[in-house]
Amino acid sequence: MSKNEFSTSRRSVIKLAAAGAAGLVLPMPYITRARADGKRIAMVVKNLGNSYFDACANGAKQAAAEAGGGIEIIYTAPTKATAEDQIAVIDSLIAQKVDGIIVSSNDANALVPVGKKAAQRGIKVISFDSAIGKEGRIMHLNASSTPLIGAKQVQMIAKTLKGEGEVAILSAASTMTNQNSWIAAMKDEWKKPEYAKMPLVATVYGDDQDDKSYREMQALVKAHPNLKGVISPTTIGIRAGAKAIVDGGLTGKVFITGLGLPSEMKDFVLKGACDTFAIWNPVEYGYSSTMIMINILNGADASPGKTVKMGKKGDTKIGDDGEAAMGEPFEFNKSNVEEFAKIF
Repeated sequence: MSKNEFSTSRRSVIKLAAAGAAGLVLPMPYITRARADGKRIAMVVKNLGNSYFDACANGAKQAAAEAGGGIEIIYTAPTKATAEDQIAVIDSLIAQKVDGIIVSSNDANALVPVGKKAAQRGIKVISFDSAIGKEGRIMHLNASSTPLIGAKQVQMIAKTLKGEGEVAILSAASTMTNQNSWIAAMKDEWKKPEYAKMPLVATVYGDDQDDKSYREMQALVKAHPNLKGVISPTTIGIRAGAKAIVDGGLTGKVFITGLGLPSEMKDFVLKGACDTFAIWNPVEYGYSSTMIMINILNGADASPGKTVKMGKKGDTKIGDDGEAAMGEPFEFNKSNVEEFAKIF
């Protein structure tokens, strides 16, 4: 898939038939054919202008096309990544009487009441990427497991720095569930003796905004003159931080890693601002989340302990906490980033 294939409009309603949109072909055996004929499924993401979520939306379109039955995908988000704006978007969808809502939450607790409201109106609600609190959704699909995601990012920066040097974290917003969980997992990994010479000196928040993340990166370097590495577990933060490194003439002196898109990180990897980074395929993430929703609308049980189907991505088991995982994060570097940049 080319980059422009997943550059969807920022607020779009796409009605798809079985032979609809083209998408990334997922190389796994066909598991089940979900349908949910004539249903409307909304994917509500954190904010507009985020190409990661545009890629997720493309995966949702692929799932709807594969399932057939004229499923309508509503891809929408607030202009700012705030809970208040996101609640307003969901309230509008409730008024439209959609059948299912898939949410990447800006605030786990703040979205619980509107999630309950949707459920009371017969609307199925699940979350992905960043969870809604348990009481506000049926289940949550993680892209990977929190321990693996957290540990992977510490391991990558340690590999780049050979285990020595000051490191900081450039996160999104302090209210985002996934960011907080991943940072906690990073700190657990950091307790291991092999990181004794690689102290964590600061954690700052760019609120998933390019300009603020860029400024926070500049401030980190100024406040910590011995800073050698930065971990940014957000696609906006890592690209803004990498740009600040290049613009500031810090290439080779400060390195950034974290979670990013190959299409956005390729140049920074080739220029040396980023040695390695990781991500799951966001197209597959949107596809898997939508396939789960389609199966729920068809009557599938997504309660703790049950197994749900994700189409070509296989099955996933829901834990006691109401959460499941799609797969493991994948590492990118100079040897493969150009290849994958052509895909997403």
